Amino acid sequence: MPSLPLSDVPETRGVPQRPLGSGGRLIEIAAVEKTFGDPASGHKALEAINITIEDKEFFTLLGPSGCGKTTLLRMIAGFEHPTTGAIRLHGKDVANLPPRERPVNMVFQNYALFPHLNVAQNVAFGLQMLNWKKADISERVDAMLALVKLTSFRDRKPTQLSGGQQQRVALARALAPRPQVLLLDEPLSALDLKLRKEMQFELKRLQRETGITFILVTHDQEEALAMSDRLAVMNTGRVQQVGTPEEIYDRPANRFVADFIGEANLIPGAVLGRNADVVIAVRPERIELVPPHVTPRLTGIVGASTFLGSDTLLEITAAGTRMRARIRGAARLAPGTEVGLTWPADAERELVD
Repeated sequence: MPSLPLSDVPETRGVPQRPLGSGGRLIEIAAVEKTFGDPASGHKALEAINITIEDKEFFTLLGPSGCGKTTLLRMIAGFEHPTTGAIRLHGKDVANLPPRERPVNMVFQNYALFPHLNVAQNVAFGLQMLNWKKADISERVDAMLALVKLTSFRDRKPTQLSGGQQQRVALARALAPRPQVLLLDEPLSALDLKLRKEMQFELKRLQRETGITFILVTHDQEEALAMSDRLAVMNTGRVQQVGTPEEIYDRPANRFVADFIGEANLIPGAVLGRNADVVIAVRPERIELVPPHVTPRLTGIVGASTFLGSDTLLEITAAGTRMRARIRGAARLAPGTEVGLTWPADAERELVD
């Protein structure tokens, strides 16, 4: 299928171009801050945000409600503008450009499909607004419907589709103009659990096949870990840590990240030779029960024991701290049972804060 160069798409004119998937730095968010209302007394939604996003990367902004992640996404799209700082695309500051002048498209939570148009017409709509030629629109719509596996649904109206199918139409419409960046604002939040997991794989497949940089906003930790090449964990308007899913999970930068991402036992302690209190983070699946002849790191009392099939979840009180341990293949233990606990040295992360 012949492809139109990005320079033929009106939304990308005036923005430095580079072939998709060529690698390297695509977006730089530099010292960005956002205050709603009066700059001196208003609500500061974002503070000192510094993030670099690579070309052809699946990047996620993860955090609880109200942390600023959607505000940041809307600033990349051009729907909001920073109070201070720069947003650069290929080195050019686009922070004050309107959305139509950015090679960026967005998929919203509610999909925003036109109910009076069929699937093919919904996908074609944006291309018509960009004044694509009729033959090119027809070819691109066919390609997009094949990409999202909806070719046989082209004549249906949105009300005749399932939630997952509506989402794929929204994705096809957003991908059709070949944006350099696709922004996704919690696109899976309205789907049931099974369909949400299926669409996680579908989104990752689309990102790999198109070579477009995806930026996802979500509060779902499992979703972020499953799909992302890298992610930024945010809280109260600040970035807490940026890294790969493995780095974020295994080496959290602080107590918030350790507690927010998955489950973590936060064990208070002190640093020998230093007058400092610390918290040791250990994941439940890294904890082991100690055989009788081995000295444990901690001794605790089982409060509850839940059989989960491949492993057993123990809730334990040890050294005044409530802990969880996922023991593979273990039988249930009666409440009140005393157990010895240990874990490998590389399983613990010292958090000074």
